[in-house]
Amino acid sequence: MTELQKRWLLVLTVVMVAFVYLLLPILAPFLAGMLLAYMADPIADRLEAKGISRTGSVIIVFVGMTLLLILAVLLVLPSLGKQIETLTSLLPEGWAMLQQKVVPLIEHWTGFDIDSTTAVKAKQAITGNLQQTTDVVAMLISQATKSSLSLVTWIANLALVPVVTFYLLRDWDVMVARIRDYLPRNLEPKVSLWASECDDVLGAFVRGQLTVMAALGAIYAVGLALVGLKLALLIGVLAGLASIVPYLGVIVGLGMALIAAIMQFDTWLPLVWVCVVFGIGQMLEGMVLTPNLVGDKIGLHPVVVIFAVLAGGQLFGFVGILLALPAAAVIRVLMLHLFRHYKDGPLYQNDALLDAVVDNHQSGELGSGADEDNGER
Repeated sequence: MTELQKRWLLVLTVVMVAFVYLLLPILAPFLAGMLLAYMADPIADRLEAKGISRTGSVIIVFVGMTLLLILAVLLVLPSLGKQIETLTSLLPEGWAMLQQKVVPLIEHWTGFDIDSTTAVKAKQAITGNLQQTTDVVAMLISQATKSSLSLVTWIANLALVPVVTFYLLRDWDVMVARIRDYLPRNLEPKVSLWASECDDVLGAFVRGQLTVMAALGAIYAVGLALVGLKLALLIGVLAGLASIVPYLGVIVGLGMALIAAIMQFDTWLPLVWVCVVFGIGQMLEGMVLTPNLVGDKIGLHPVVVIFAVLAGGQLFGFVGILLALPAAAVIRVLMLHLFRHYKDGPLYQNDALLDAVVDNHQSGELGSGADEDNGER
């Protein structure tokens, strides 16, 4: 890069960061639309390769995504609400079992006396939070309708998502080609290479990992429903979401499912079937889902995944959560290239740098000695 290009890159980076920071409150629908367009672009490309026009391909994909969303809203959300209500009703029984069986064991093993008043307060807090969660849709609607301005903003943001998705999906390849044409010619090959590697990583995560999460959630929910667990859908959804961190989904899901099975059944056989369900899910994830849908392109350590999600939420709220893992995946690719450049440079190659300094010093001494000899002559 030339010095002028470095200055312009610095200015552009500062402007982009300031742009995102100042417009953060309105970016959520655009980011959601961009995410949906990015996920659906390969499907539209395949349809276009079969002879369908780009607009026709986008319409087919868009209609399919809309039907899936409507199906999820009409079938999944009401069932989740009912299962949360079931969990609330089972909580007193579970709390009584906890106080009668688990608390005495903890006190015996640790020697710590658990105050009954503290237990009652914890029970009230958990029950209150669950009761609020059961009516989360009504709470969102009530918050959105407190004023006419907030209602209009809420509806506008919701309506913007499909509009942004449609137009971005239709013009995705055109925008990518235009950005490539605007790049400086001496930087275009390397930037295109980096962008291609970032696209591989993002594709593995956005299209692959999210699909694995959805598939695992469905496997766990269906399997637990076959076992007869009342909270099958709720536990399946939570386990699928937790699967964004490797092994966290099976730990969270299996623990919740075993507790729910102990509360619901009087025999030990359902506990075995619960373990079988999660064992099958792990086998399918390890041998089928992850190798075929994700591969080894993400390469993010589980601790990095947790930190990225928490940091994104802390810094930018919901928008930060949306951006956290894609940004972490892109940063990983860029850092790999930077570290490779660093290891090939003089800052890392200390021996080579020292040899170069010694050679320059010796050549300087030889030069000065030659000058002295010439002066004496």
